[in-house]
Amino acid sequence: MVLSRRNPLKALLPKKNNACISPHLLSLLNNFETSLTASIAELVPKDGDYITVSWMIQAMHSLCETHQSISTLMTTDVDLRPVSEMEESMYADISSKLLELCDAFTSELARLNRGNMLLKLAFSDPEDVSLSHLDCWRQHMASKNPKIENSGEVLSSLVEDMDRSHHHGLYKKVNKKNTKEYEEEKVLMRALYGVKVKTLYIFSVFAAAFSGSSKNILFINIPKEVEDEDEEDDQDEVPWEQAFMELQNMIMTTFLSKRFVVIKDVVAVESGVEMVYAVVQEGSVPNSLMFEPLIQSVMELSERLDLVSKETSCLFNTVIAARDELFERLRTKYEDELAESN
Repeated sequence: MVLSRRNPLKALLPKKNNACISPHLLSLLNNFETSLTASIAELVPKDGDYITVSWMIQAMHSLCETHQSISTLMTTDVDLRPVSEMEESMYADISSKLLELCDAFTSELARLNRGNMLLKLAFSDPEDVSLSHLDCWRQHMASKNPKIENSGEVLSSLVEDMDRSHHHGLYKKVNKKNTKEYEEEKVLMRALYGVKVKTLYIFSVFAAAFSGSSKNILFINIPKEVEDEDEEDDQDEVPWEQAFMELQNMIMTTFLSKRFVVIKDVVAVESGVEMVYAVVQEGSVPNSLMFEPLIQSVMELSERLDLVSKETSCLFNTVIAARDELFERLRTKYEDELAESN
């Protein structure tokens, strides 16, 4: 899945217009993008090991922090004008899809943990492991989650919505350049672009890992375009681009080399259970060297999946809070306009 090739950075703070942006706003933007760069770089594992539940915890925690930071920038650092009905409608559409994906991920994490509960039941008596319990676990793990099956379609529509809203934000007020409003909007739009790219990509990796299909993974192009044909060095750049491309290329290389997507911790448990199943099916009792490490792995996997779910809930709540803030600003705008008309 490829994100739109149109360069959304073309109209965002080109070098020849940077002089029009106040030092305060440029400082806010630089600090935000520096933090974003560091957060993306931290998601590139040193050993290139994808996808582990530990990485998923880190990635979702990082997303939650990024969304909290952009919320602070929108509501505290930058004195934004009241939103319009169109902006409110666009953000409502986009955020609803983000929440839908968060819900899908949470439901899949719960499904995986239900499988772990079945294993804990099956392993309650090591000397009497029941094949019927293991068969129940097998059937459960083979089941499909409709919400995850639909995640690719939601991602595609999210790409379209975000691209449309970004384009609207860039070009709706071209006649008001060099105003304070123009400065604030362009700074915010550029910051939001980075948040969108990071969010979309990590969500696509989660969707691919949960569905077991790399077709859900986005490939996001961040092209450089020359603003002035007579000035070859006058190009738009974002400081987080290099870190993001390193992350994206490493994940893509790993997935393509293995031709499918897996969550390593889950696969390790599944492999261990199948070994136990084969032993029990033969009428033997699993030895402690096989059984005890497997039980420990199941316990650790449950704890880590709970942490992913916790971080996903954090992101869900952060998006909800941002929606509430946006709607409150819109309500205040209407009340002010009504008061003025009276």
